[in-house]
Amino acid sequence: MKLFTVLAILLICFSLPGLSGQTSPSSQENSVAGQFDGPAELPRESVKSSLQDTPAPGKVRMVRAGDDLEEALDQAACGDTLKLQPGATFTGKFIFPAKNCDDAHWIIIRTSAPDSKLPAEGKRLTPCFAGVSSLPGRPPLECASAENILAKLVFDNKGGAGPIVFASGANHYRFLGIEITRKIPGFVVHNLISMAPTAKTDHLIFDRVWVHGTAQDETTRGLQLGGSRYVAVVDSYFNDFHCIAMTGACTDAQALGGGNGNNPMGPYKIENNFLEGSGETIIFGGGPATLTPADIVVRRNHMYKPLMWMKDRPDFVGGPDGHPFIVKNMFELKNAQRVLLEDNVMENTWGGFTQTGFAVLLTPKNQSPNVCPLCRVLDVTVRYNHIAHMASGFQIGNGLSDTGGMSADGGRYSIHDNLLEDIDGQAYHGFGNFAQVSAKAPPLHDVTIDHVTAFPPNALLNVGNDADKPKIANFVFTNNLVGAGNRLITSTGGKMNCAFGAPRLNPEDIFKNCFSNFKVTHNAIVGGGGGWPKGNITVKNPADAGLLTATKEKIQDFQLAPNSRLKGAATDGKDIGADLDTIQKATAGVR
Repeated sequence: MKLFTVLAILLICFSLPGLSGQTSPSSQENSVAGQFDGPAELPRESVKSSLQDTPAPGKVRMVRAGDDLEEALDQAACGDTLKLQPGATFTGKFIFPAKNCDDAHWIIIRTSAPDSKLPAEGKRLTPCFAGVSSLPGRPPLECASAENILAKLVFDNKGGAGPIVFASGANHYRFLGIEITRKIPGFVVHNLISMAPTAKTDHLIFDRVWVHGTAQDETTRGLQLGGSRYVAVVDSYFNDFHCIAMTGACTDAQALGGGNGNNPMGPYKIENNFLEGSGETIIFGGGPATLTPADIVVRRNHMYKPLMWMKDRPDFVGGPDGHPFIVKNMFELKNAQRVLLEDNVMENTWGGFTQTGFAVLLTPKNQSPNVCPLCRVLDVTVRYNHIAHMASGFQIGNGLSDTGGMSADGGRYSIHDNLLEDIDGQAYHGFGNFAQVSAKAPPLHDVTIDHVTAFPPNALLNVGNDADKPKIANFVFTNNLVGAGNRLITSTGGKMNCAFGAPRLNPEDIFKNCFSNFKVTHNAIVGGGGGWPKGNITVKNPADAGLLTATKEKIQDFQLAPNSRLKGAATDGKDIGADLDTIQKATAGVR
């Protein structure tokens, strides 16, 4: 059988439902295949992460300061609980072994402090519970108590990964009320919590933990998901993951990263956390892989980059030599399928390094010809998020890597009811655009952007596709309240580009040149002028659109006045623009 035939069969097989890995007995009842939001299929499986879902009916062992934690882990049986003394520090690299546990017999590693001293289940733990009352440049912690009730695991090697490393086959571990960090300065620590891409791990829950690097050292990642299945990170706090520009030994840092390797990956639940990473706060993909992680839920997280990481600010903090940390994006997918990004608050990203400050990237990527030819980004739903303070909003597209590698597929994206506040290319060192939509290979398809509110200063869309390649298919842009920017629609560049001649070409001509079967209607375009497809409303300024205020500094400033002509004017009978009431409710308490 010829090589291209084999690859074609593999492509079909890996995209079929259920072939990314077997279903866990603990999640079979949560399978919801066939539920869609617009063109995107929603996650089929979820991770059951409550305490009642992780019974540990075995023995309880106290582990006090000075005890051998590794020995306690080796001796623990499935169903046991290890209670670590509050305030105690356990230093080293701890290997969590395979025990062949099951859904009825978890191993729990937790603080011995009573539950009454921890945040209630479903409430976020902060550094307050380790006796830390504030972190510079972050939102106020508002501590009710200064008591340290967490046990601490500290990695003390000169580089590498730790303090938590899972052996291949490790499963059914839950962490509760633990601080996880590093010690020796001046060295790169790659993953504080490591699940190697080559190691199979499953059923791991991180609940109310504080995972952090140090203020100026290079700590690449809080949690590497590797080749894992059924993993949840809930109610936790991740901070200080960064790489140093120019002089550093790493280039990309995240709070959480996954999507690489040859083992089945997912489902994942990332819910109600504070997450901080200088590169991408969360990323899936970007490395070698032959499978695609699937069924990923990212909900009610506060994704944040401290503005004090920005050079030339009076409170600037960077590496020890004064170079800034490398900042890229908030959320990026290079290899993922059936992803739900909803109800999050995402703040602060800027350009000036190898990226240009986009907030959300849906960009399948094969980093080089043989690294990940099967990488894909399919079935992504982005809804009810409040995204603020960025150079540009969305980067959506397929493309070749710098070395010519081509990914497998990209499309079926449903982006709706999102508020993008404070897009500013000048302040955040980027383009100042709402969205880039472009493709080289393979063709981008089935992208819906609906009920979004955003006011970019430069351009509404930055569009690109080679004129001799298939057009971007099934592009829907409806019911949005958006600014046109100074340049309306721009080209990504090149004389072969379908948008060559923009912005002199009028918008409708660009849509015809670049998209097949497109629908662009019932949008309110502020400052848009003429040349748009029929069915859109163009107005000169926000007041003419009926906004309550033109300052646009908080959610309420984007509300429509009762007499606005945009009220009830959408194709579905709703108001044009994002459903701000639902966004407010969905993100209440996330900050």
